[in-house]
Amino acid sequence: MLYKVEAKFDNDLVEKFFTKLTDGTIKNQKPDGEEIVASMRRAKIKDNQTLEWYEQCFCATPLKHERETIYDTYLYDFKTTLLDEVKDDIEGDSFWDYMESKLNSSTS
Repeated sequence: MLYKVEAKFDNDLVEKFFTKLTDGTIKNQKPDGEEIVASMRRAKIKDNQTLEWYEQCFCATPLKHERETIYDTYLYDFKTTLLDEVKDDIEGDSFWDYMESKLNSSTS
């Protein structure tokens, strides 16, 4: 099933989250690691610390496994909307680029 997801992110955990997204930790998680990484690559910052993205999920409860294993550590205040298809209606800055720049600025 396809969901439009909205969640808030903890700015203090962005660097740790990005490291897990890029070091293979999350990507290697079965069955949903690759989708989590792809979803975070698509995620946009809607406003101050709120993200929006589309995600495929086949749990009976939307994002149940993803939240239990990854998302609830770094994100909170989730809202999900079941959709028939992806729409081109999410605007904002790339969350991926934001995480990368935050990590790069702390290691400089």
